[in-house]
Amino acid sequence: MAKKLLLKLLVVVATITLIAVGCGNDDDDAAPAEPAPAPATEAPAPATEAPAPEPEPEPTEAPMDDEVIAAFVFVGPVGDAGWTWAHDQGRRYAESETGATTLFVESVPEVAEDFRAVVVDFIENEGADVIFATSFGYIDPMEELAGEYPDVVFEHASGFKMNDTNFGNYFGRMYQPRYLSGMAAGAVTEANQIGYVAAFPIPEVLRGINAFTLGAQRVNPDVEVHVTWTSTWFDPAVEGDSAAALIEAGADVIAMHQDSTAPGLAAQEAGARWVSYNSDMSAFAPDAFVTAPVWNWGPYYTRIIDAVAAGTYSPGAYWGGMDDEIVALAPLAADVPADVAADIDAVAASMVDGSWDVFTGEIRDQDGNVVVAAGETMDDGSMLGMTFFVEGVVGNASP
Repeated sequence: MAKKLLLKLLVVVATITLIAVGCGNDDDDAAPAEPAPAPATEAPAPATEAPAPEPEPEPTEAPMDDEVIAAFVFVGPVGDAGWTWAHDQGRRYAESETGATTLFVESVPEVAEDFRAVVVDFIENEGADVIFATSFGYIDPMEELAGEYPDVVFEHASGFKMNDTNFGNYFGRMYQPRYLSGMAAGAVTEANQIGYVAAFPIPEVLRGINAFTLGAQRVNPDVEVHVTWTSTWFDPAVEGDSAAALIEAGADVIAMHQDSTAPGLAAQEAGARWVSYNSDMSAFAPDAFVTAPVWNWGPYYTRIIDAVAAGTYSPGAYWGGMDDEIVALAPLAADVPADVAADIDAVAASMVDGSWDVFTGEIRDQDGNVVVAAGETMDDGSMLGMTFFVEGVVGNASP
């Protein structure tokens, strides 16, 4: 009986022990230790299902801002096929790229009162936020207006004045494709005499004539460039008569720093050749056309309008080159020799990569004085203030 009682007690004790083990401490390596990692496995699930968004790529197109009003003052008619036409193409491009409203007035004389009246109307009656003035002669009244209207941005093509807040200037290194066009002209002349119809003896024009001449001499050391001044940017009658006079005097190629097609028409009529300017004018005198140094203003106008829209505009003195594609060379005529065409491509590539530039010495002026020593390259300040003609130019740099 006592043994039976003892056996029963042992069974009860064993049962209690088993229950105690089954309900043991949660901190031990008991059954609950296996599911413990589960929260760590499940917790990252939201990151897998909804990862943090990656930064969006930079927009490939200019931001649209239809609140900006950009106004252009043109010195000639937009239909001149030249300087003003090229600026107007840039205006149209910028309008399309940015969504800005653009306005323009054409054929505004380089007279302070006329320029001022147009700009004041743009600002006070049209609400213009930025003014683009596209001729050198607007420089002084534009500087004055920039001081009078500090909340308006003023950008001046081909000028050199600026301030620290709202007045900048812009141009392109047109002397680079001028040099290339001179190479083509030097290759096709048979008389070794090229006529150059030019507007005014300012540094921009002198620089272009010199670059053209150096390019022509690269392929034809015997060539001379005869310059005549017209004292006008756009006057087809004067330009045409000047070209005809140069041809009569012995030139068989005509180059130009003018805005109309008239020199090309005169060249074609006389059976001469023609290097145009500003745009590819080959359609107007296809038999005479050789090539042309050309402008591409649109991307620059787009950048400025975008900066005005974003409130980030800062004035500068922009002078872009072929590497920026603001200037370029039009296609060559088929009769430009293949070896010269190849050399033109090679020289253009050296301008783009910066390994060489046009005014690299030795260069002498008309009087035989060394103006750039051998192995040296003229600095921007000297180029922008150029007042002389190089050897090979026949004419007066300061008439």
